[in-house]
Amino acid sequence: MRRYGLIGASLAHSFSPRFFAEKFEREGIADCRYDLFPLATIQEFTDLWKQNADLRGVNITIPYKESVLPFLDFVDPVAAAIGAVNVVKKQANGNLWGYNTDCYGFIDGLTQLLPVPEWNGKKALLFGDGGAARAVQAACQMLGISFEAVARKGRKYAYDNLTINILAEADLLVNCTPVGTWPHVSEMLPLPYEAISARHFVVDLIYNPPETAFLSEAASRGATIQNGLPMLISQAERSWQIWNS
Repeated sequence: MRRYGLIGASLAHSFSPRFFAEKFEREGIADCRYDLFPLATIQEFTDLWKQNADLRGVNITIPYKESVLPFLDFVDPVAAAIGAVNVVKKQANGNLWGYNTDCYGFIDGLTQLLPVPEWNGKKALLFGDGGAARAVQAACQMLGISFEAVARKGRKYAYDNLTINILAEADLLVNCTPVGTWPHVSEMLPLPYEAISARHFVVDLIYNPPETAFLSEAASRGATIQNGLPMLISQAERSWQIWNS
């Protein structure tokens, strides 16, 4: 039996187990399973592998995408540049290698909205400064999208100085924070939403609920919206390719 799984702090409502269970059934993969491994701290990461000798690879979610790096034997250059890992593969010699498929998953999601060449030269505002946000930043660089990060403090733009004009001038708005995730579905980023119009593309990396309050508000103002499901599916498929390469 080959085992894979997901590590993070809160995993009860993760989409990944269902995705992989359906994939295994659909593709006739009978010798694999995908489990959840909630960790209270990242220090439990090493023991996880010792206690599960048949574990071949894991996905990583909040809040361990950055703190896992010191526990790895090798980090792919793209993941190292981003500073976050969301896929770990155990090599035949037991070494643990880290990768980032979030950035490619985000690109795959954007291509459902516009062809890749049409993103070049557009402007984005990215909300959040964690590992997911850095993956989105890397994706924007690959596509030629200029961006500004927005966080609560320590940035050029913070939520308390984000004006209507700044928001109106952006083409792409991306929520890279967990704000609005189930069960806190009424929570929204503190933005001047009146600046959003039909010219905007608005993406939320959250997929539960399928339409967050952030996306609903943007849609009500005519924006083209997308949740995090396309990115999640893409990065999961890329994870499978890494584990089996």
